[in-house]
Amino acid sequence: MVKLNLPKHVAIIMDGNGRWAQKRGLPRIAGHKAGMNNLKSIATAASNLGIKALTVYAFSTENWKRPNNEVEFLMNLPITFFNKFMPTLMQNEVRVVITGFMEQLPPKTLAVCQKAIAQTRHNQGMILNFAFNYGAHSDIVNATKAFCQAVLDHQVDLNSLDETSFASYLQSAQLAELQNPDFLIRTSGEQRLSNFYLWELAYAEIVFANEYWPDYSEANFKRDLQKYSQRDRRYGGLDK
Repeated sequence: MVKLNLPKHVAIIMDGNGRWAQKRGLPRIAGHKAGMNNLKSIATAASNLGIKALTVYAFSTENWKRPNNEVEFLMNLPITFFNKFMPTLMQNEVRVVITGFMEQLPPKTLAVCQKAIAQTRHNQGMILNFAFNYGAHSDIVNATKAFCQAVLDHQVDLNSLDETSFASYLQSAQLAELQNPDFLIRTSGEQRLSNFYLWELAYAEIVFANEYWPDYSEANFKRDLQKYSQRDRRYGGLDK
């Protein structure tokens, strides 16, 4: 595996938790709990392999439409996750980042997320980026508003806007040179982006894995990294 052409930044849409639970006659929240435990396994594997950044789509701006009890459980998951797995994150020098509209989170959820960010701020290992209460449409609209306001405030010139400068207004800009994922994995067999990183994924390689997220193992992850390693990323150009 160490000889593979590994991506620097992997993004995962962790899909299929609810269906995993329903197939087993369990409530949907049982699937989310299993998915949380699986995240530890995959994040540890990514860190050990030398992946520089792992972004996981944990909660979308559209997920608020789900039943209240499920939303409440999902809002409590970061509390459980960080309380349970922080020692492992610290041991592996993982730095936690949150991408999303954090000001809309319940106070307890916001507090634990901010604590995790602060606690791991100086870690030098892999970045574990949670896209939590994130939606790409809203992110792009807000970035446009921010640039327009900067123009009105005479901080920047309208004609200075290009793709690079616009990207600096997106929430993912905090990842700096790792802003754009090289590789996207979506589990559960679904084949769509679901309003996730629409700007950043423009030239990402994509694999749609059939496994539900709780069943997506380290072996599956390595299998899909092998697929990435065999891709030829031409960015719209031709091989020389």
